[in-house]
Amino acid sequence: MNNARTVSWTSMQDGDQADYEMLTPQFEKHARAALVSNLTVMLGMLKGPTLGYQIDRYEHSLQSATRAFRNGERIDLVVGAVLHDVADAFAPENHSDAAAALLAPYVDDETHWIIKHHGIFQGYYYFHHLGGDRDARDRYTDSPYYDACANFCAEYDQNCFDPNYDNMALEEFVPMLDEVFNRPSTVSGIAPLL
Repeated sequence: MNNARTVSWTSMQDGDQADYEMLTPQFEKHARAALVSNLTVMLGMLKGPTLGYQIDRYEHSLQSATRAFRNGERIDLVVGAVLHDVADAFAPENHSDAAAALLAPYVDDETHWIIKHHGIFQGYYYFHHLGGDRDARDRYTDSPYYDACANFCAEYDQNCFDPNYDNMALEEFVPMLDEVFNRPSTVSGIAPLL
């Protein structure tokens, strides 16, 4: 985007109110316009090696969302399902936190909590095979979202590695992504720049 006005400074500390009143809407408009396409590019980063599974992480994500959609889940959870592992490519050690942070300003509290905690809840299915505690999720039994997260992992995560399942295409989820990510952000005072 070519702007008619450009700030005169190179350090943010030198900006004034007029500068930031000019910059902020431009940034927000640009960021919003590119958000869903950027998210789909990030999801595409999961295509490739199966890493020993029968399908790659991209197909796993589509399968998770397809199962949630076909089961009549609300749009927030379907979008959460398609993006629950989106951070695997760039935040493997804390992918649940990273994906949840992406979703937080746009989805309901339950979906945010589920995505934030799905990694530890998913461990129920395999931690014990690696010498870990499969019941590590039980430290969250007091959460009102405990059962919802356990159900998400049972119905839309641990069982979504089937190469014969008829996944919906990513393009079928784009309108849902658009709907959710075009909502007003729940974060007030968005920082205008880097």
